[in-house]
Amino acid sequence: MSIPQTKVIKILEAHHIPYRLLPHGEPVFTVEAAARQRGVVKEEMVKSILLRDRDSRYVMACVLGDARVNPKAVRTCLPQAWRRLSFASGEEIEAITGCMQGAVAPLGLPDHVPVIFDEAVACCEKVNISSGDPMAGLELKASDLISASGARLAPIAEEG
Repeated sequence: MSIPQTKVIKILEAHHIPYRLLPHGEPVFTVEAAARQRGVVKEEMVKSILLRDRDSRYVMACVLGDARVNPKAVRTCLPQAWRRLSFASGEEIEAITGCMQGAVAPLGLPDHVPVIFDEAVACCEKVNISSGDPMAGLELKASDLISASGARLAPIAEEG
């Protein structure tokens, strides 16, 4: 498979961040399907969840593949003016990220969209993210992903 020229891949290459392309045999839109196609464990997958507040401000919340994001915990990381967070719609996801739902990565977002990673991501040596194309994923060092995304680390995964 040739390397898809997605915004995510262009950012990694522009910053000289090494990655490994993990092609899929078919389009994938869930962590389970992506892990199976890539031959990796879902605990190394990073889910990128776009949340919206009541005033239509957006935040990207990222947790490991076996975890669920806690919108209330994400809210505590944001300025006080932000109110109740909910999950963005498929249309909002595409409009804000430029990627279809299920193929979103925490890179290349508009400057006004903060990125928050669950602190468990920093404990991984390597992680898997979407390439921005449902036909391929990317494996890279967790530290490189955190740095390139400008993410803040916080405990944002649900307990249990």
